[in-house]
Amino acid sequence: MITSLSIKNYALIDNLQVDFNGGLSIITGETGAGKSILLGGLSLILGKRADLNSLKDTTQKCIIEAVFDVSHYNLEPLFDAEDFDYETQTIIRREILPSGKSRAFVNDSPVNLASLQLLGERLVDIHSQHQTLQLTSNDFQFQVIDALANNDELLQSYATELKAYKKLQKELQELHNFQAEAIKEHDYNSFLLNELVEANLIEGEQQALEEEYETLNNIEGIKEKLSESYQLLNDEQIGVLSTLTTIKNNLQNIAGFSSKYEDLFNRVNTSLIDLDDVFNEIDILQDNLEANPNRLEEVDSKLKVLHSLMQKHVASDVSELIKIKNDLEEKVAVTQNLDITIDKKQSEIKSKTSQLKNISKQINKKRSEVIPQLKEQLETVLASLGMPNAQFKMDVLYKTEQFFVNGQDELSFLFSANKGGNFNELKKAASGGELSRIMLAIKSILSNYIQLPTIMFDEIDTGVSGEISNKMGDIMVQMSKSMQVFSITHLPQIAAKGHSHFKVYKEDVNDTTQTNLVKLNHDERIIEIAQMLGGTETSSSAIAHAKELFN
Repeated sequence: MITSLSIKNYALIDNLQVDFNGGLSIITGETGAGKSILLGGLSLILGKRADLNSLKDTTQKCIIEAVFDVSHYNLEPLFDAEDFDYETQTIIRREILPSGKSRAFVNDSPVNLASLQLLGERLVDIHSQHQTLQLTSNDFQFQVIDALANNDELLQSYATELKAYKKLQKELQELHNFQAEAIKEHDYNSFLLNELVEANLIEGEQQALEEEYETLNNIEGIKEKLSESYQLLNDEQIGVLSTLTTIKNNLQNIAGFSSKYEDLFNRVNTSLIDLDDVFNEIDILQDNLEANPNRLEEVDSKLKVLHSLMQKHVASDVSELIKIKNDLEEKVAVTQNLDITIDKKQSEIKSKTSQLKNISKQINKKRSEVIPQLKEQLETVLASLGMPNAQFKMDVLYKTEQFFVNGQDELSFLFSANKGGNFNELKKAASGGELSRIMLAIKSILSNYIQLPTIMFDEIDTGVSGEISNKMGDIMVQMSKSMQVFSITHLPQIAAKGHSHFKVYKEDVNDTTQTNLVKLNHDERIIEIAQMLGGTETSSSAIAHAKELFN
């Protein structure tokens, strides 16, 4: 509930500070005294857009601040979601700067207007004859029925499952879209993959094939050079091995005379061993060399395939071709396995659908059970408010194939104000005054089942008789036992029922008109109500009547 309100430099208000209590608070004042200004300032706290024209002094900023006791409102989840600092005594401040810019703060932390509006909806409900459209919406009507049916837990569970269901549906649609695109590419990808698979790609084989090709393609020249090298190494007269052996033997004979000769001997001996290995290797290579036109053709053909594939796929070597092949295998495999993935996703959706329908049926059952109770209570309250022939027809129709945000029900909420009259939608069947009384009846019933925010009734009693206004006041008093209620009224019957009474008035200060708000004591209330009864000139009979209303 709102515990205090401070308004500075707003419209006709220079500086206003007022504290509020629980229960029923009455606000009265002459027409034009500034009650709408007070509501306008409060609306800014609740997230209404600011207007530079609202500044009383355009050189100074406007500051509106309210303190709310939110300890019983279960607002911690909202504070967490919006990243507000949670305090049971929450302070909301709104500033309008001379530049036209506006700032909002919750517990001294800056917030955006959308977040402030979300919080404001949970704190104060301003209701007037011109704000009854909410009553005619199916969403609000469902909220009323669900409050009486105690469906909150089921609806939360349903919302969780519905979110998961929609996520699965989105994923399934994405799979179908991907499959459609993949099918277009599947044949081409399969063709490319088959080419690479048939090439029998092996890491590093390109270099080996190129070496083998050069060998086979130049075999005669290689044989000639190997043979010549073999002869130069092995000739008995001038062969390198024979000559080097003689040198080795000579150095071996003198190696014992000096370490220098021994070092030369060792070096020559090592060279001789290496050359002997070279000689044996040449001998083996000569034996293994054989012209093979068929193999040359095979190697040439394989290299041409590799070069063609590398050019086609813009690859620099076989390792890149292997990577491309692996990627194609994944794409083809994904396309081929999409049906399995889609079937699995459809199975998950089917299971989630079953869960949603099960919860929906429970919601529908509880709604259907509570509708007769709501109908009876509404008609009883409205009869006391001067609508004895008011009747409702309410029904929830379970739709088996469609999931709405709050279940699978379609609601028929029809009304007839007159005996024998036709039933129709509220917006067509009820006048503005009737809608106000219906809203009052609904809010009074709701207050018995859920914790409602502070409600401010703005002259919803306009045009009703004294007897009906008396009953309206009784309903407001009853509501105020479980919530904070404000009533802006012109009717003394309602004003007398308040636990506290505030008067809005205008006064001229230094040739400037200002709007003020003052809390009335008991004697001042009697005078105010007497004036509401008989005009500014209070007679003794009006005062006596006012005292009777209090009694």
